[in-house]
Amino acid sequence: MTLFDWYSLVMVTLGVFFFVAGCVGLWRFPDELSKLHALTKADNLGLGFIVLGVLPQVGEVADAIQLLVIWVAVMLAGAVSCYLLASHTRVQPDGAHNDHKRKQGFEEQAHDKR
Repeated sequence: MTLFDWYSLVMVTLGVFFFVAGCVGLWRFPDELSKLHALTKADNLGLGFIVLGVLPQVGEVADAIQLLVIWVAVMLAGAVSCYLLASHTRVQPDGAHNDHKRKQGFEEQAHDKR
């Protein structure tokens, strides 16, 4: 095996480890926001390691650029979807979830802090 093969093996193994860690976080954490945090951080890092591990194995520069664009697109999609999910499951100071009247509750909280 060449040095590039060892590098790819290590990076892909790290990526799989972070994917598994994100899945364990999704399974074990108690609330939605903790689960989202585990998934977004671990899965983005895991995909990044896998992309970095696969890059030396691709044959053309266009394929490498395509892998990087896919990685960036997944990170952007994950950030947007997690923002939407987190804003939907906003937790109130008393620990209750506010699934309706989100905007009104946010304005009341902002007014109470003043």
